[in-house]
Amino acid sequence: MKNLLCLLALGITLSLQAQTPKGESINLNQKWRFIQGDNIAYAKPGFDDAGWKTIQTDRTWEESGYEKYDGYAWFRIKVIIPLKLKQSAFLKDSLRIYLGKIDDFDQVFLNGSLIGINGKNVSARTVPDTMFKAGTQSYWDVERPYSISASDPRIKWDQENVIAVRVFDWNGGGGMYSGDQAITMIKVSDYLAIENNISPYKFVNDNLKKTINLRNTSASYTIEGDFSIRAINKLTGEEIYKNEILNIALKPFQKQVLDIQIKKPDQSALITYSFDFTKAGTKIYVTDETPYITTPLPSALPRINGASVTAARPGKPFLFTIPASGDRPMTFEALNLPKGLNLDPNSGIISGKVDLKGEYKVVLKAKNEKGVDSRELTISIGDRICLTPPMGWNSWNCWGLAVDEQKVIASAHTYLNKGLMNHGWTYVNIDDGWEIRGDLNPKRDPEGNILTNEKFPDMKRLGDSIHALGLKFGIYSSPGPLTCGGYTASYQHEEQDARSYASWGIDYLKYDWCSYGNIAKDATLAEYKKPYFVMRDALNKVDRDIVYSLCQYGMGDVWKWGDEVGGNLWRTTGDITDTWESLREIGFGQVKNQPYAKPGNWNDPDMLIVGWVGWGPSLHPTRLTPDEQYTHISLWCLLSAPLLIGCDLQRLDEFTLNLLTNDEVIALNQDPLGSQAKQTLVDGDIQVWVKEMADGSKAFGVFNLGGKTANFILEPEKAGLKPGGELRDLWRQKSMGKAGNLISVAIPSHGVMLYKLK
Repeated sequence: MKNLLCLLALGITLSLQAQTPKGESINLNQKWRFIQGDNIAYAKPGFDDAGWKTIQTDRTWEESGYEKYDGYAWFRIKVIIPLKLKQSAFLKDSLRIYLGKIDDFDQVFLNGSLIGINGKNVSARTVPDTMFKAGTQSYWDVERPYSISASDPRIKWDQENVIAVRVFDWNGGGGMYSGDQAITMIKVSDYLAIENNISPYKFVNDNLKKTINLRNTSASYTIEGDFSIRAINKLTGEEIYKNEILNIALKPFQKQVLDIQIKKPDQSALITYSFDFTKAGTKIYVTDETPYITTPLPSALPRINGASVTAARPGKPFLFTIPASGDRPMTFEALNLPKGLNLDPNSGIISGKVDLKGEYKVVLKAKNEKGVDSRELTISIGDRICLTPPMGWNSWNCWGLAVDEQKVIASAHTYLNKGLMNHGWTYVNIDDGWEIRGDLNPKRDPEGNILTNEKFPDMKRLGDSIHALGLKFGIYSSPGPLTCGGYTASYQHEEQDARSYASWGIDYLKYDWCSYGNIAKDATLAEYKKPYFVMRDALNKVDRDIVYSLCQYGMGDVWKWGDEVGGNLWRTTGDITDTWESLREIGFGQVKNQPYAKPGNWNDPDMLIVGWVGWGPSLHPTRLTPDEQYTHISLWCLLSAPLLIGCDLQRLDEFTLNLLTNDEVIALNQDPLGSQAKQTLVDGDIQVWVKEMADGSKAFGVFNLGGKTANFILEPEKAGLKPGGELRDLWRQKSMGKAGNLISVAIPSHGVMLYKLK
């Protein structure tokens, strides 16, 4: 099973083309017995579960009609495993019990014996304690493929077997939920790992290069077959690459390395890796898609980018770094700065305090050997902050609970080294995992001030080092007693924590509902609001502006009352994952909250899932295709959503940088009007989303949610657009001429064309 775990961890798309013959699998996607609570006796095969309720395993228990619940629960099912399942298999050595995805942690028992924990097989001697819920990473999006030797006496062939699953859910939805659970025999194809996604493509001159591995993960079998690779242009269907068919023979644990080189395309190509097993009579296909870069290389001339407005409250510390691309060294000027602010001409950092309210119009200048650029910046000193959506990095989607000070510092320095600061990226945010775990003591000092764990020895020092770079510093907590990861949170210590945050130099707080679900009296609107009022009042008492991010997954239509409790942004959905299904459901579901976005208040559909992600500590390149990543960034910018990079910044490749540094695309997100795009047209798989801009123009994306390239003719007026204006392709930064009464576009599967219409 190691190969299966490897394939899943690498995000490989694997599809057997032949249907599994009837009788070669047992469908477990049916009703299971279910109970909330914990009792290890539930694992025993003779336990009487007749009084339990039933539940489907293609949705979380909340989606199955059960009230929101965090904690232990058990699933049980009785199934006859026929001996013919083994007798008819090509390989007869191992049984596979596949349980899909489980939110969050699990132990799996077969006939009373523990066989697996959190997606990995365990020995029969493993004790089923409660430490399975104390991992350093979240497992809610991890597949659970368990295997057991076909000769193991714990399997009762041609008899009734009991599978019991002990689940612990920290927060949000819980349980077995993917709906693809089944029992099969291990196939020879399961032992072949086609490692095509261990690293991204590299752009080398006019070519794309990539190394792939073919790996036999079996200890007993030699894998033989024919291997081939084929590349098809997604838009034209033209074959752009095909290798000679290679006959491959891999001995147990043997690996073969193959290098491929493809001429750099201007549109993504579909790559199909095919392996035809000579003896087993089966064939598998693994696919991926090639990246393509649309963003033009930045000019050597100075160019000031980013938001045209920034804000602070009177008398609160102010920090703004002029974002400017172009050759270095570069010097800066800021004309008409309000009293109390100063500019460092070499770094472009503006800092200080402004006591008087007002709208201050400042002229920024950036100069290098090639030229000068200038731009007006409005500094708003008043009651509202966060006038454009926050742009930055958050540790969760790459490091999870494995985050530490070194990773955060390295990410901050990457803002400079990779030039992200030059395009407006500002925040460096620590998510969960910096506090003391809830089962350890002490968690606070004798005065009740929160303590940090050994991974973060000095938060004040860390904050100062981030600010010295011209960046802002964010942190994470929960209104409950524990965070989602089981670390100490802020319940009944809100004012002390707010004071600690201010002393550390915190600029941004993500406040995650988590264990407050066990504190709330009920699911009324008053209970949803209560803890966020408490922390808002605490933040108001400190001498620092702290952007307030409400993370409670959209409960009670938070977009309707988030501003009332002092929020600057609020999560509208559950957690996003790096899959098309998750991106599509979350991104294109931002319809009813559209009227509530405005400067200082932003709907948050969760973080960006481009680059190397993995929720710590193991990372993999995002499973989104290049076209899906273009869709992701385009839609989030149209939605005026917070842009929080979730990947390992030190592994940023050329393609991901292209996604994150296109200033014309970012300008949609940072537009001072603060209008969220509306879904104005749905035509089958095609959706059009239109965003009003401060200069009177409109930006719009034409999205193809279907699985094939779409040739679409857009009638602008049907999408709320007026023909006749200048049409600009924002990703390619080039004019398309006048928009006529019909706009013809070819859009790859899951892709987008992003325009601005003046």
